[in-house]
Amino acid sequence: MSHGDEILSVNNIYKVFGSQPKLAMDMLKSGADKNEIFTRTGQVVGVFDASFSVKRGEIFVIMGLSGSGKSTMVRLFNRLIEPTSGTIHLNGKEITGLSDDALLDVRRKEMSMVFQSFALMPHMTVIDNTAFGLEVSGVDEKERHERARDALKQVGLTGHEYSFPHQLSGGMQQRVGLARALANDPSILLMDEAFSALDPLIRHEMQGELIRLQAEQHRTIIFISHDIEEAIRIGHRIAIMEGGQVVQIGTPQELLCSPANEYVRAFFKGFDASKILRAGDVAQIRVEHPFTHDASRPTLQADTPLQDIFHIIADAPHPVAVLDKHGVFKGTISKDVLLQTMSRH
Repeated sequence: MSHGDEILSVNNIYKVFGSQPKLAMDMLKSGADKNEIFTRTGQVVGVFDASFSVKRGEIFVIMGLSGSGKSTMVRLFNRLIEPTSGTIHLNGKEITGLSDDALLDVRRKEMSMVFQSFALMPHMTVIDNTAFGLEVSGVDEKERHERARDALKQVGLTGHEYSFPHQLSGGMQQRVGLARALANDPSILLMDEAFSALDPLIRHEMQGELIRLQAEQHRTIIFISHDIEEAIRIGHRIAIMEGGQVVQIGTPQELLCSPANEYVRAFFKGFDASKILRAGDVAQIRVEHPFTHDASRPTLQADTPLQDIFHIIADAPHPVAVLDKHGVFKGTISKDVLLQTMSRH
């Protein structure tokens, strides 16, 4: 990945909660683990040596169970909490050492946060709720209302500008929260479990909305989630955290096909792999059968979703050849291989 593609890079970040972070850091350097540190010093290691980067224009999901460090991580990005050591760069500029004023500027212009609890002001209209961040930044009323209208239009709320939050459904309230974050036109949208309070139908609708916004505007979105279905649906890449550490980063296909450990594998237990795996992910090269193209035999494109190939494999008397988009042979899929792949997940 070239550095030009990176919008955010995180380098060896540690976060220790407690009054003696230096003691905890010294113990970490000498090989102690977080449980030992907590038992001996009462210091809690929230994030442990995290390094990764987020690409411009991607939806990057950070996943993990409760206590894995994922929410701590997002608060380190907008510096609601300070890292104990390590650096974070945004657009090539280090933000870990910024003064309070410079930091406020970054929060106003570069990063907007969408919370799970909508956090709307009940006594303010939708348009004033949407423009709230701009008002705090000193933008005059005419301009902030223009930008708020534009943001409301982006999330499909035109016509509700003068409603009050209690007159809106939960899904609409969450859209106002999203519009408020978009009104700043931030470089990065941070979303912490933003849809988990919504009922499943509205949640699905909001995920679709986010995918559409990203596709139309190429926004960079960092999304915290504990739900694998959600992560797979919206994430271009997923980082999985366990015990404060980033244990694996990859596309949904990469995580499913090559989980780094049991913790990652457990996330995908019971998940229908055919929804995201493609023919190319399971094609196997059998060198002893060199591929000769026979027009009467079926072939598969490498990017064909697995769920679309069951009947083809089932009906074929021989393993079916998989070709990439240039027609180059990638391998074959037999009934056995397909069954093994599906039973593994």
